[in-house]
Amino acid sequence: MRWDCAACCPRTCSRWTSKSRAFMTNLRGLPNDLEKYVALNSLHDRNEALFFRVVCDNIDEIQPLIYTPTVGLACQRFGLIFQRPRGMFIGANDRGRIAELLANWPYPAKLIVVTDGERILGLGDLGAHGMGIPVGKLSLYSACAGIRPEYCLPVMLDVGTNNEDFLNDRYYIGLRQKRLSGAAYDEFVDEFITAAREAFPGVLIQFEDFANHSAFRLLHKYRDEINVFNDDIQGTAAVALAGLFSALRVNGGKLADQRVLFLGAGEAATGIADLVVSAMMAEGVSEAEALRRTWLVDSRGLVVKNRAGLTDHKLRYAHDHAPVGDFLTAIQTLKPTAIIGVAAVGGAFTPEVLQTMAELNERPIVFALSNPTSKAECSAEEAYRHTGGRALFACGSPYDPVRLDGKTFVPRQGNNSYIFPGVGLGAIASGSRLVTDEMFMAAAHTLAYLVDPDDIEQGSLYPALPRIRDVSAHIAVAVAEVAYKRGLATVPRPNDMMAFIESQMYDPHY
Repeated sequence: MRWDCAACCPRTCSRWTSKSRAFMTNLRGLPNDLEKYVALNSLHDRNEALFFRVVCDNIDEIQPLIYTPTVGLACQRFGLIFQRPRGMFIGANDRGRIAELLANWPYPAKLIVVTDGERILGLGDLGAHGMGIPVGKLSLYSACAGIRPEYCLPVMLDVGTNNEDFLNDRYYIGLRQKRLSGAAYDEFVDEFITAAREAFPGVLIQFEDFANHSAFRLLHKYRDEINVFNDDIQGTAAVALAGLFSALRVNGGKLADQRVLFLGAGEAATGIADLVVSAMMAEGVSEAEALRRTWLVDSRGLVVKNRAGLTDHKLRYAHDHAPVGDFLTAIQTLKPTAIIGVAAVGGAFTPEVLQTMAELNERPIVFALSNPTSKAECSAEEAYRHTGGRALFACGSPYDPVRLDGKTFVPRQGNNSYIFPGVGLGAIASGSRLVTDEMFMAAAHTLAYLVDPDDIEQGSLYPALPRIRDVSAHIAVAVAEVAYKRGLATVPRPNDMMAFIESQMYDPHY
């Protein structure tokens, strides 16, 4: 049964509330977000239940501190703020004995978030300092979807780093060697995957912040065989698609009528594009037509067929078109109804870009999804100001409400935390053998459905974050329904799916 505060001892509840309030008072008095991050980690170490109670009760305020954007800075300075290990660091020197190491983990892990630290957010290769990402993700799994903390295992695959600054940093905590590559790297990852499945049967493995050249290959290698997904590809896709569905409640029309232009052509961009194409096809258009409505711009300009050296994940979106060298010209040429920034190029949505989108569209869809904040394509204030308040805007980093021409806009972060906790909960609760794109499509539709008219009226394309546990429960139900429909579930189907899902959710208490 889930914990009910009203049913507990009043004295205990009062003591609990007092401690939570005291901690928040102290936290708010700290001078900057990094110190707040350290304080929250310290609380996590000494009183896990209180930590999660504080997070759950103050999710709007705390999420940006334990995850984006603060976690980016925390990873950059990880060696300086390191207090105690959390999770498992598995190094390249551990090859041949990873199973032995995992056997020492004292809890029955049901969920692993694993990274090799090569592409942390938009910051690049941070090596072992990228451990802040799996730790932060799993904290959100517990806070936002009630995955019990003892079921969560953060893993850093420390294969070295090519970041010379870290290799020469006396406070760097990882292996001081260049990254494994080629067959040696693949064999190391495969040994980990095999050992993790043997140590924790049925475990859900989430790949996080792998570089493009590894992310796509690993996902395609394992996705049809084991319970695995890549949040940067699939989770980002689902949350972006949900935002598009919400925007179309304002614009009217169907997704299949839109023309979507991406700034970026990596795992986030192509992951979103793949799901957008699938959603367009679900509305009745052909794959060829859906692809014609989906375009990518990378560092070399518009992705077109006659360009040499295109990597495999870009080929699907390489159209017959003359070369276009820059993003603004691509907008002027293609006339998109939506632009989605996932290239981690700060300020790339210039005033000219935004003004052009406003000239082409009555209600332009503008998603600046890169994080941390320093990598955002534009701010919320810039998006609204340069489009005369007409932009349907979503962001990858949090922004305060914007007042413009007598109206207040409340931008909401298109954060993957709206998606991955519920997907994980649904997959674990149903015992699903795989995590499929159909599940992420169901998650996107569910998330968009949960955006209420008041949200839309104030410019919010996602629900208010304090509703996140309810959102995650509904997404988990949708995901579990797919698992049962497709014969992937290994747990007997419950009579009341929502009641079953809620019964699986952890509530922190003494």
